[in-house]
Order: sequence, then C-alpha cells, then structure tokens
Amino acid sequence: MGKRTRQYLGLLSAVAAYNILHEGAHLIYALFLGVFKQIRFMGIGMQIVVDAGRMSNTQLGIFCLLGAVTTLVAAGGLIAAADRICRAKSKVFKACMYYITITMLFADPLYLSLMYGFFGGGDMNGIALLVSERIARLCFGALLLVNGFTFWKSVLPKYKKAFSK
Repeated sequence: MGKRTRQYLGLLSAVAAYNILHEGAHLIYALFLGVFKQIRFMGIGMQIVVDAGRMSNTQLGIFCLLGAVTTLVAAGGLIAAADRICRAKSKVFKACMYYITITMLFADPLYLSLMYGFFGGGDMNGIALLVSERIARLCFGALLLVNGFTFWKSVLPKYKKAFSK
C-alpha cells in the first residue's frame, strides 16, 4: 500500500476517532442526564443535540467541556503508548495512530483557543458558563503550546524513526 493511501486512511481514522470520542463523551453525558434529543450529522462531523432547557448552567458547561477533556485524555494515552505503537509491523496501523494522536492533541485546544469564534462558539458557549471565556481561551491556548512542544519533542521523533525503518 502506498504512502498516500496510508495518509488518507490515517486522516479518515482520525476524523472517525475524534467524532467517536469527543461526541461520544457528549452523548454519554446527555444520556446520563436524560436530556439527549438527537444526533445531527454535519459534513464530516456530527453534533449531539440536547434539551438545554432541562440542564443547569453547570451541567451544560460540563457537557461542553467533556468532549475536549476526553480527547485530551486519549491524547495522553496515545503518547504513553507511542513506543508500543511504533513497534507495530503494520504501516497502516502506525499511520492511523499517528494521525489520531495529532488530532487528539490539537483539535480541541486549537478550536477552543483560536477558532471557535468563526463557527458560532460551539462548546465554548457552554464552557463559558463554568469559567470566563478569556480564561478558557488562555488555558486552551497554553494547552495548545504544551501539546505542540510535546508533539515536537516526543511524538514526532518516535514516529519518524518508526516510519524510516
């Protein structure tokens, strides 16, 4: 299988993993609270729709924060498992895990620190019910920098070495 095909499979798996983890966390919490309405499919993503009127501000804030927390915990697990992943024989598997790791590390910190304003706010609308929007942006911005440093110093060298073999 060619490099380009592995890259496409990696990107597709990253999109799928992100939707499953991020939106899945929203879904589980909404079901737990009994406020789930529907799943709205939008382009390559989806959105969990809830009855926000039946939720307190704290519950809505937790609902919105939970997706980002889940992807960041997954990123930590993938970083911890990088050595084992890089020893796998399958280049397809390694490519998929590489792109999933990148997505888990950067998608939410990038979106919640810099990009959310261009897309209607999304999860930041609820997170701002827990802490001020400025504090949330600063925290996610700092996390973006920390994740970038972690990727550069830890993840990238391991995968470069694994793919050069």
